[in-house]
Amino acid sequence: MKRNIIKIDESKCNGCGLCIDACHEGALQLVDGKAKLVSDIYCDGLGDCLPECPTGAITIEKREAEAYDEEAVKERMKEQKADIPNLPCGCPGTQVKTLERKNQKNEEKPVTIESQLQQWPCQIKLIPPTAPYFENAHLLIAADCTAFAYGNFHNDFMKNKITLIGCPKLDSIDYSEKLTDILSHNDIKSVTVLRMQVPCCGGMTHAVTTALKNSGKMIPWNVITIGTDGTITENGNF
Repeated sequence: MKRNIIKIDESKCNGCGLCIDACHEGALQLVDGKAKLVSDIYCDGLGDCLPECPTGAITIEKREAEAYDEEAVKERMKEQKADIPNLPCGCPGTQVKTLERKNQKNEEKPVTIESQLQQWPCQIKLIPPTAPYFENAHLLIAADCTAFAYGNFHNDFMKNKITLIGCPKLDSIDYSEKLTDILSHNDIKSVTVLRMQVPCCGGMTHAVTTALKNSGKMIPWNVITIGTDGTITENGNF
């Protein structure tokens, strides 16, 4: 049957995950940093996800598709609720939790941690691609939440690097374009991507991957994933 159903332009999708939060039928999920329609039967074609997309990647088209199955949607939502408890919107990045920390206070010898920030600005959307400090630099491209989740962020990750931060879920820009310009105009020595262990952070990794491909440069890079409890859950070199 022909009916209205969503269409996602992958070239425009930045992996922010806002459309997934907006879909009440659970029809969307992030796959390799891109929003994907799981199955035609879960999409009602009403387009609640459209106004939430900051890049205009989602449209409605009329095509041959399986009929919307309300019962299947109910079952899917039950499964999602069972898999991710206490998660009202279906996005692991917004799960509410309290983190317990061991008492690390040292009253005899208080420690002052010196900032390792080497430049300003540090927001991806504000930083100029031709800034002189990029030449021969080692880049740290970090999701902004990582600095709060990982206690020794400055010394372990920022030290001797040029730091760029952003949030692919909240910033309504495509980071890959800015990062491509930075890589193309400068002799970058290495790139470290620091992301959180939540789906929307896949947009950060995707933006860097796209920028590396678009720049045509073979640069050593790695991706480090931080859990919401502040532990390193994954560290991969490429």
